[in-house]
Amino acid sequence: MAISRAQLLKELLPGLNALFGLEYKRYGEEHKEIFETESSERSFEEETKLSGFSAAPVKNEGSAISYDNAQEVFTARYNHETIALGFSLTEEAIEDNLYDSLSARYTKALARAMSYTKQTKAAAVLNNGFDTDYAGGDGKPLFSASHPLVSGGVNSNIPAVAADLNETSLEAAVIQIAGWTDERGLLIAAKPRKLVIPSDLQFVATRLLETELRVGTADNDINAIKSNGAIPEGYTVNHFLTDSDAWFLTTDVPNGLKHFVRTPMATGMDGDFDTGNVRYKARERYSFGWSDPLGMYGSEGAA
Repeated sequence: MAISRAQLLKELLPGLNALFGLEYKRYGEEHKEIFETESSERSFEEETKLSGFSAAPVKNEGSAISYDNAQEVFTARYNHETIALGFSLTEEAIEDNLYDSLSARYTKALARAMSYTKQTKAAAVLNNGFDTDYAGGDGKPLFSASHPLVSGGVNSNIPAVAADLNETSLEAAVIQIAGWTDERGLLIAAKPRKLVIPSDLQFVATRLLETELRVGTADNDINAIKSNGAIPEGYTVNHFLTDSDAWFLTTDVPNGLKHFVRTPMATGMDGDFDTGNVRYKARERYSFGWSDPLGMYGSEGAA
């Protein structure tokens, strides 16, 4: 439906001092702090995890060498979605000099709506990360205590008991990540990189990562998390996280969270011959997801 003069009566009257409600500030591209972005030239993308070899056994004198098999473990699939939105102005609204003021304002509002949608979809990967209805390539949600391994074991990228963000839980996460193995049970020397939090936890994160001494104690101990550089990239606030006490760590494990861009943002406008209306649209196509769940660690919080 086109925006007509009836919907914009005040803007046709003299003495109008201000128009407001469309040009609020917006949060930036916060997904770039979490996701690795790649371009795509296909309708979907797939990434397959491979298994290497187990630890080499001792070969006894005169005995045959042992042979091991590599194999595909699971495949992660990214199905691109088309995101599009537009608006239209009637020919009469344009004739009555509303074109210049409205096209600029509503074009900005359109960009804000598209940006909001992208950030919401990106954050949904974490917001739904504990939900078994959103399983990844290994049949488990992003955050699970039982990511299966070819060796028969499991990797866990959640705490044994869901915990709020504090010194103890953060140190335990760093230690747990260091114990992750590959598909054949070999240690992978994983390390955390960045703490990802909702805005509710920003002051907690500052105290944990940036103070010189331990937080909340009368002891004169150093802050081991800061001193060891355990979280080298500090923290980032994602305003689109929906759980106020959930927190996450990105790790240096490659091919974790991915963002594929099939078609970058494009805008356009044209006139409709029959009605004389002018239409504006914005469109892009992308997908968010994850390949290797060890690219992230997460806790739902204790609540």
